[in-house]
Amino acid sequence: MNITLIREVGLALLLVLLQAVVFNQIHLFGLAIPLVFIYVIFRLPVGLSTVWVLTISFLLGLVVDIVSNTPGMNALACTVMAFLRRPVFTLYLPHGNDYNAEKPSLREFGMWLYVRYAFTLTLLYCILLFTIESLSFFDLPYMILRIVSSTLLTFVFILCIDSFGQQREKRL
Repeated sequence: MNITLIREVGLALLLVLLQAVVFNQIHLFGLAIPLVFIYVIFRLPVGLSTVWVLTISFLLGLVVDIVSNTPGMNALACTVMAFLRRPVFTLYLPHGNDYNAEKPSLREFGMWLYVRYAFTLTLLYCILLFTIESLSFFDLPYMILRIVSSTLLTFVFILCIDSFGQQREKRL
């Protein structure tokens, strides 16, 4: 088996386990929940087929739903986010450039492209998840506060994970 595949599967399993055991228990000020497992979807190669990206994202969301006891919410939000991943990427890519990076990261994309890419996808995911969770706009200010705070917290965690991974790859 390819060592890169084993490393990526190990990262996915570790993040899902951490999400279930640690991050689902964190409710910063009763609002923000870090949703770090979506980093796996961010790291999928740009050239990977849309069908594979959707399948992997759905299965990842389904596993998180099973361990978190959330009936299909993460699977739906992950699948929609995976579907919007390529359009978001092409939105921020300078026109006329064809980007052939193996995996999206701070190192490969550069700071500003990756920050916009990651923040937009995190925001989309949080909007989807918390809209599905509430199933109404009855308490709209509270829902918006949860979306914004969870997006910011998740985004900070994702940047930390990605920068830690960069430092580790440089040492190897």
